[in-house]
Amino acid sequence: MSLIEDLNWRHAVKAFDPSKKVSQENIDKIVEAARLAPTSSGLQPFKVIVVTNQKLKDKLAAGALNPDCMRECSHIIIFAAWNRYTAERIDSVYDFTTDERKLPRGRFGSYTDKLKSIYLPEPAEINFEHIARQTYIALGLALAQAAELKVDTCPVEGFNNKVVDDVLELEKYELKSVSLIYAGVSDPQRDWIASMKKVRVAKEDFVIELN
Repeated sequence: MSLIEDLNWRHAVKAFDPSKKVSQENIDKIVEAARLAPTSSGLQPFKVIVVTNQKLKDKLAAGALNPDCMRECSHIIIFAAWNRYTAERIDSVYDFTTDERKLPRGRFGSYTDKLKSIYLPEPAEINFEHIARQTYIALGLALAQAAELKVDTCPVEGFNNKVVDDVLELEKYELKSVSLIYAGVSDPQRDWIASMKKVRVAKEDFVIELN
């Protein structure tokens, strides 16, 4: 199937069958799509956390708008962003990059100095806003990979970030949750949106062409 067909197939699942699980192979592919996503300056300023532990899912559900989905899905995939940019984080990424490419460390020093001059003087809140936007690129590619694999998913912003951050102790990693993906197998009896027509704005209303 083409990507367009895959995207037409997918929908935001409203109920999962808790007795059915997504294979580790497919979860690995979905996470790999997120890992390979483009990010600003190649910094990859976030982590992906995969939760299958039922006790953790039950605790996380306390902050969910749809707690049943969080409890009953096979996997919760959490996108957690750096709380801010630091010189150490930027240097670590570029040291790794130059090492992998067998280049001398400092090869991109003028560029990393420019990044530091832009990001480091900014308040942490402004940093985080920029970093959080990077996670959505990865989330989109993960959803597309899941659709290709015919893995049912639901992207989620409707949750209490503090609950997720506290349950997963993200502060000690200097991370903050941004968004989630519930991955699993749709329950056809309760997934009320599954049988409905997919609706999107018409192309002529969506696209502005300037020729």
